[in-house]
Amino acid sequence: MMKAIFDKGTTINAILYILQKLGGRYDIHGVSKILFFADMAHLAEWGKLITGDVYIAMKNGPVPSKIYDLFKYLRGDSYFGGVNDVAENCMRMVNRYTVESLKAPDMDYLSESNIECLDRSIAKCSALSFGELTALSHGRAYSNTSRDREISYKDMLREAGCTEGYIDYVADTFNTHYTLCNNVR
Repeated sequence: MMKAIFDKGTTINAILYILQKLGGRYDIHGVSKILFFADMAHLAEWGKLITGDVYIAMKNGPVPSKIYDLFKYLRGDSYFGGVNDVAENCMRMVNRYTVESLKAPDMDYLSESNIECLDRSIAKCSALSFGELTALSHGRAYSNTSRDREISYKDMLREAGCTEGYIDYVADTFNTHYTLCNNVR
């Protein structure tokens, strides 16, 4: 099983980057789907996620678990802090469903490959309606997952069109990389 480490600095700056590209505010459904497709592409092309988040198969498609908790915290629906305390200085909820940036992203947190995958995902998703985005995100990875369960990174790679040999390679290097990172912490 592939396990990742959530990267709060990169994640917050990826969200700020998306918001900056889309005029400073955007709905959390759209941000979530942009991050899902960017993470899937980055995993397929580079063997690692941008955010390190876990995606849950919810009614309207994949939802990044920790990022959704962050949005709930910002709108007052959560008791959790931590990563969210940092986000309070960077973004706020305009209403229950729209997040607004309070500052520009710190581009030192985002690699060229992060930006490339985010830009492609923004281009792919930003003009779509709620329903179109939901339908687009109900691909192979989502469909292979029971409702309210964690979407497999391997299924994300399959949806991205990767071969089983490459998926096994990414799984092996992915687990080695994140095991090493866990041992350093």
